[in-house]
Amino acid sequence: QVQLVESGGGLVQAGGSLRLSCAASGRTFSSYFMGWFRQAPGKEREFVASIDWSGDSTYYADSVKGRFTISRDNAKNTVYLQMNSLKPEDTAVYYCAARGGPLHASSRLREEKYDFWGQGTQVTVSS
Repeated sequence: QVQLVESGGGLVQAGGSLRLSCAASGRTFSSYFMGWFRQAPGKEREFVASIDWSGDSTYYADSVKGRFTISRDNAKNTVYLQMNSLKPEDTAVYYCAARGGPLHASSRLREEKYDFWGQGTQVTVSS
């Protein structure tokens, strides 16, 4: 069992930056495939970014590519999402997710492939 706790959300003006953190419990964090998803009001939850166990392979939704960066520190059991050049359309609840094992590239966008989820952190971008 893995528990995930997100932090770092808040209110920021358009063009600003935030860094989200997701702290994981458990001694096998380094073996987990990690992802960030978000859900805006009235919309379905959508994929944002993912990272493999080593940190060498990352993948981003087109909507955030070039603005967001996912990274991880396995020594600290933490995955990060650095968000720059934020836009009002980035406003959402951001969720951290983990999968206990590798994930095929074609499946990393699919939330049902992830085993554990955090409670979410609100990000609000004002115009």
